Amino acid sequence: MRNILNIFILLLTTSQALQAQGTYNVARYEINAKRAVTGITSADALPRSREFIRLDSTYYVGYMYEGVYKYDHAADAIGFRQAIPALEKAMQLIEKENAYVFKNLYNSSTYYAQYLNVYNDYLQIARALKECYDNIEMPDAVMRILDKIQSWNFVIDYMDSYAIKAWTIHRKRFYTHKDYAFLGNTVAENEQLALNWCYKGLQKIEINKSKIDALFGPYQSEGSKLSIYHYMAILHSYLKNYDSCEYYYQILRQGGMMSQNNYGSLQLEIGKFEQATYYYGLAKSYTMGPKSLQEPYYYLPMLSVFSGNAKEGITTAQEAIQKSGSTPGYGWYNLALARSYLYNGQLDSAAVVLNKAAQFKEIHIGTTLTQEQYTFTVQLLQLNLLNRQIAQIKFTDKRWWMHPQQISRITQLSVQKMVQTYMVATQVALNPERERIIYDLFCGESTITYDEAWTAVKDFSPLYFIDWFTKRLETDTRKDIHRYFELWIALLQLERGKETTAGILLEKILHNTTLDTEHEKLFLARLYEGLCVYYNDNGSNSDYNYYINLLYQFYPSLLTYSTLKVPIQLNVSGIDDNITQQVINDLQKGNIKITDNTQAIKTNISFGRKAQWYQVDIQTNTSSGTPVVQQTFYFKKADGVGSELLLRLFGKGGAVAWEADSAMHNTENKKEGANK
Repeated sequence: MRNILNIFILLLTTSQALQAQGTYNVARYEINAKRAVTGITSADALPRSREFIRLDSTYYVGYMYEGVYKYDHAADAIGFRQAIPALEKAMQLIEKENAYVFKNLYNSSTYYAQYLNVYNDYLQIARALKECYDNIEMPDAVMRILDKIQSWNFVIDYMDSYAIKAWTIHRKRFYTHKDYAFLGNTVAENEQLALNWCYKGLQKIEINKSKIDALFGPYQSEGSKLSIYHYMAILHSYLKNYDSCEYYYQILRQGGMMSQNNYGSLQLEIGKFEQATYYYGLAKSYTMGPKSLQEPYYYLPMLSVFSGNAKEGITTAQEAIQKSGSTPGYGWYNLALARSYLYNGQLDSAAVVLNKAAQFKEIHIGTTLTQEQYTFTVQLLQLNLLNRQIAQIKFTDKRWWMHPQQISRITQLSVQKMVQTYMVATQVALNPERERIIYDLFCGESTITYDEAWTAVKDFSPLYFIDWFTKRLETDTRKDIHRYFELWIALLQLERGKETTAGILLEKILHNTTLDTEHEKLFLARLYEGLCVYYNDNGSNSDYNYYINLLYQFYPSLLTYSTLKVPIQLNVSGIDDNITQQVINDLQKGNIKITDNTQAIKTNISFGRKAQWYQVDIQTNTSSGTPVVQQTFYFKKADGVGSELLLRLFGKGGAVAWEADSAMHNTENKKEGANK
């Protein structure tokens, strides 16, 4: 009787299992059929994912559809976090069902072809999950995913797991083993760890070469190396192994996989600014995407500042902002725009967009640039803004100390500057790679310009930095950057009050340096500015006037932030009434010297009328006749126009239709005028 009961239970269990298996097969058949006509990122993907999970909650496809859809549509940290649970579930289920498949995938081409679809699903799940972790700064989870991929011992590393491990370590190089278990304890250790993962990846390719070539042809193994070479080029650039870096880029170029963007960064680092502009321009033409920082749109405005064309930088940054919207990269593009406004004299505009960048919650997708660098760049630009705001008040009103309103404004800004200086100094002191990212000018991983870095170091131990840059002249292989080290040494001597020493160094640079005048106007302007300070101090009026003309020719807006008094021949024509007289009287209150000296800068101002608007046309030339500024703008009331006109004589951009109230609040609806 007991045997009969056991047999009955066995038959019942078997029947139930077969019935469940039948339902299971039918459900998955239906899922696969519907999947064939529904793209994983299409509008129907999310409702389909819920249907798939309802049909069979043990099948990974429903969770994959949900997770990949949410990942693809995410644009901030919240979105990426929401995608993770479904992706983790999908990965757990696909691994549970297909462990044997993954371990034996490359045993034969037939077996590989049979399970190719599930393998591709697995890679898609793993990539999306890895990207989610990466985008919300969970590098330990990224490394865990890559460890899992490597544990299957796939013959071909389609996930680029070795290269991505290297890149992840490089992104977190300034942390230590206490922060993340996969790191060493110094930046140098971490960079070596990153290189070691690249070497391991290349070794793995060589070990599997015969099997790879047998399955996929003789060129697959060589092609697999290119991704690793891409990251090795980045690492060698950071390590200043420029010959090795160039070697890998040429291999990548031959293989059709060279990153124009990264190669542009290399050219920027070694002082080849024309080439950097060219390669960033190539990258800009095809890299603009909706969900990640496109670095050319950040660095091209920087190069425009170097070349004395901040208006072009404004246009480029505004283009990026318009295309990207408030997606990742928006904060960086606003920083680029703020920098361009600073060098174009539009401080109100700079303040507005810099505040936007400070308030924006940036996430750093597809870039080695980090939140720490983003925060530091915001802080340093804010310090530069405060310096310029104080200087511009003094420039437009040479008797500012006699006016309570100006005194109050400068006092407020000075207090803010003191706080901001402390914040910047603290960040510099706590930065373990400050020598590479801040002091070592033009580092490809840096997000600040050499001119901004000057603000961070000039007030802190000039003797230390004179010694530091003197040693760099002996060890740094970037010959085109040496002139920048030399300039800093000279300017630091000026900061110390050593005018004679500084003057000798500046004249040496002037007479012994060959540079790209088209792309290094900012360098020339800083050189001429230093010479003006030197000649002003020793009473060489003719030399002073000569070099202040050159400074005005190459970078007029810098003079509005300087204490240098500019000699000007002022010629006014057109309408002469109370309004225009007040405007000219206010202009003459600025830190300029009205003179008939033949070495003075020549300015022509013509007033006209259009309906209720006054029209003012500006034309300026150096004493030798070189045209510098040609601009027209309109105003209704005289209040504030004199100061605005003075700034525009020095190349400041701004709205064509200018009003004091709108200028104070800098409404963004006047972008068009900023570029005219």
